Amino acid sequence: MSFDVERARRETPGCAEVVHFNNAGAALPPAVVTDTVVEYLRHEALVGGYEAAAGAADRLDAVYASVARLLGAGTDDVALTDNATRSWQAVFYALPFGPGDRILTSQAEYASNAIAFLQVARRTGAVVEVIGDDESGQLDVEELRRRVDGDVKLIAVSHVPTQGGLVNPAEEIGAVAEAAGIPFLLDACQSAGQLDLDVTRLKCDALSGTGRKYLRGPRGTGFLYVHPRLRERLEPAMLDLHSASWQSPTEYVVDPTAKRFEVWERDFAAVCGLGAAIDYALEWGLPAIEERVASLAATLRDRLADAGARVHDAGARKCGLVTFSLDGTPAAEIKARLAKANINTSVSARTSAQFDFTARDLPDLVRASVHYYNTEDEIDLLIRTL
Repeated sequence: MSFDVERARRETPGCAEVVHFNNAGAALPPAVVTDTVVEYLRHEALVGGYEAAAGAADRLDAVYASVARLLGAGTDDVALTDNATRSWQAVFYALPFGPGDRILTSQAEYASNAIAFLQVARRTGAVVEVIGDDESGQLDVEELRRRVDGDVKLIAVSHVPTQGGLVNPAEEIGAVAEAAGIPFLLDACQSAGQLDLDVTRLKCDALSGTGRKYLRGPRGTGFLYVHPRLRERLEPAMLDLHSASWQSPTEYVVDPTAKRFEVWERDFAAVCGLGAAIDYALEWGLPAIEERVASLAATLRDRLADAGARVHDAGARKCGLVTFSLDGTPAAEIKARLAKANINTSVSARTSAQFDFTARDLPDLVRASVHYYNTEDEIDLLIRTL
């Protein structure tokens, strides 16, 4: 599948300024996203905040349709939030847990999710259990199947972890959850925008995502999908006059759609930017993006290994996140020295993924995450600098 890299770079002003291998942190936005946000803010400054939002009502509503197309969902199943963590928390903290209830998760789970599990376990007496990895390093679906029983109240998994290129087998996990009638909460923070997602195929009850990473949208944007079979069972932990309506002095009614997980106030300019980013990704096509990103990441892994680095990505299927270490040189020092050469990377620390780092006895890792606008020449520069 051919990919017009020159066009992608031409439409991404940041490509002329920096070698950006921190797309799993926050990707460089295309010009259309920046222009959309700035134009909205300039208009808002001229006419007023409420007035600008009212005038852009159709445009703002269209963002729900864009998220729905991205995920293969219905618009009533989509909520807009200010980040992926808030999306995830909106569902997790609405779920009822009691003593002995079991939460099953993956070894690769992200810190924010794990901390929430532990907090709820401490409050309620629920139990957090980590499913081991199979021989490839991804979640062991057979072990998951064996561990499922009537006490399991949630299966919650990160699709792609923060600390490597692993793609957990979400479709197989979803099939286990669906067969057992257990809610499946999928954190797609790192996969949305680089992998072709379809909630029907994934069989997830809820999915959380962000705008700033592989979708190339503004910071402070997120989205949430919630299937009606789960949504109708949940009342969010917090409500306002947007997520519910005040029917009488003593009565309120929760919104029947996924908007029950939203709040009234939001950054309308950023929401428009999120819509522009998703539409831009859909224009390229997620299958084409996925192929391009996976190919670049595979090249980077090979070049790193040839250069003597230790590559730590696990899993039968891998994506655009690449983590590595160099013996004798701390990850933070490598990141800093690369930054001096105008190459952006990040550090994946043990505190971001305690289950995985402890199990694999890993040091802090350098994370170089590629996107479709990166080039083989930029990979060469990274290797030469290392």
